[in-house]
Amino acid sequence: MRDLESIYRENADTVFRFLMSRTGSADLSEELTQETFYQAIKSIDRYDGTGRISSWLCGIAKNVLYDHFRKERKAQLPEEDISQKVTDSAEELAVRNEESSAILKAIEAYPEPGKEVLRLRIFGGLSFRQIGAIFGRTENWARVTFYRAKQSIIKELKQDE
Repeated sequence: MRDLESIYRENADTVFRFLMSRTGSADLSEELTQETFYQAIKSIDRYDGTGRISSWLCGIAKNVLYDHFRKERKAQLPEEDISQKVTDSAEELAVRNEESSAILKAIEAYPEPGKEVLRLRIFGGLSFRQIGAIFGRTENWARVTFYRAKQSIIKELKQDE
């Protein structure tokens, strides 16, 4: 139990700030922080210890936040609006999937090392410092490489429109 208390003391502020940045409400963020730690205690056996516990907790917080918004949205939608929202969502999803496919194709066509920097940053969620270390370069090199690759892909996608 002492370990759980120390985990809470060391990480509650990080989780709260994470939620606060997404909700803008201190009261809601506090409530969701408590729910996050409740969920973490329930699923502590799933934490494998490979990553930082704060990252794992923020992942739980993100899911708790999504659940909150989902429940809130469901409570506010009248029955007749639900079918329209589903239709709208399906159309939006199709458009997003098409856009995502174009972006992924552009990333795959981009030359190395920019392609790998994009993958590590976007899909791997690595920091620029970590990316730079992987390539034996500096954090600034990783930032510049990422920025140039991103700008090139944006330019290419605009030309294709």
